[in-house]
Amino acid sequence: MRKAFLNLTKGAMILGTIATLSVSSIYAQDIEVLTGDKLEKMEQDNKQKEKVLVIDVRSAEEYQAGHVKHAINIPLDEFEASLDRLEAYKDFPIITTCNSGKKSSEAAQILLDNGFKDVKNSEGVKEFDYTLYTFESILPDELIKIVEEGNAVIFDAREAKDFEKSALPGAINVSADEPEKALEHVPEDKDALIVTYCYSGNRSAVIAEFLEKEGYTNVKNSLDGTKENDQLPLEEK
Repeated sequence: MRKAFLNLTKGAMILGTIATLSVSSIYAQDIEVLTGDKLEKMEQDNKQKEKVLVIDVRSAEEYQAGHVKHAINIPLDEFEASLDRLEAYKDFPIITTCNSGKKSSEAAQILLDNGFKDVKNSEGVKEFDYTLYTFESILPDELIKIVEEGNAVIFDAREAKDFEKSALPGAINVSADEPEKALEHVPEDKDALIVTYCYSGNRSAVIAEFLEKEGYTNVKNSLDGTKENDQLPLEEK
């Protein structure tokens, strides 16, 4: 190998040097890679998942086919344009993921280059046997936009006593202990937009997962709930 390298032409050596410098500049910082086992345990633990934001940078189609439980989706080709949506998470632990770790490594570097303090990459969904989900996790800005548009069935998975005080406009209260009750309120159209929320995204994820298994294809769960975001437009009752 060394002998072959020494026999390279001067021009090829220069090109190789430029390529090496380019790669070094793109991946200048060492990015820790979280094992799939650790990420899986974190996402399946309702308390631990509150301590990180997981971003799946694959295409929307790949994400919808199955993703790590609470991961939000920001495709890599939209990543830099979407950084303003992540401004509140600059000091919050972020984990990026994709199929193989390559695209998520690029996304992690973009975050670090833009002042995000605690960023890790992770084993991809084709490298580790994650439990995959098809309901979408969304940030508060998207939830607020959906509420304003008024074309979704919204389920509130909080306790009845809190729902009776205030809730998102048009929301229907369904307990995570009885997710089947949601079937009484969903349309026949399996592609209808359905949104779930609660205090922190855990109870509502139970309903979202149930509806996903019932064949509903456009279910979105709010990653942050009423205890984590005071900007949600709750209406007093």
